[in-house]
Amino acid sequence: MMIILKVLIKFNAPLMDNSFIVVSFLNLNSIIMGKTYTTNLNLPSLDAALFILRVGAAALILRHGIPKLLMLFGGGEIQFADPIGLGMEISLTLSVFAEVICAVLLVLGLATRLAAIALIINMAVAYFIVHAQDPFQVKELALVFLLIFTILLITGSGKYALDHYLLKRKKKTN
Repeated sequence: MMIILKVLIKFNAPLMDNSFIVVSFLNLNSIIMGKTYTTNLNLPSLDAALFILRVGAAALILRHGIPKLLMLFGGGEIQFADPIGLGMEISLTLSVFAEVICAVLLVLGLATRLAAIALIINMAVAYFIVHAQDPFQVKELALVFLLIFTILLITGSGKYALDHYLLKRKKKTN
């Protein structure tokens, strides 16, 4: 922006004097910088961001859960990691519960914090146990999911979720 200001002043635009250019620059600068560096939360923006984060993360984790669901109900022999000693079938069932059932709950925004807990446990096991010896590039995705689901546990689902509307309805009936 400073370059544009210098160019306009150097060529001395015929319809504008330099004071108008400086005032315009200062107004534009305060608008842009005011929004960029503010620490105030804009709740409608935060609710929209939580919606995008929640639905996006759920859709991505579903991509991992659906093949596991098909493996669980496919009828063939189950070959799945048993990282905490519960058996392959139970480990697969718990993983399907987290990555399919809880992911659907996240999309709906229903029981968001409870669904996030199951997904946090699932991703912690994936990151710290299943992929513990793998290079960071292999286990990085589990860490990203772990961070996202931790954020959702802390913040909840936001306004654009069934949790919000059910809680709102419950408060009206009391």
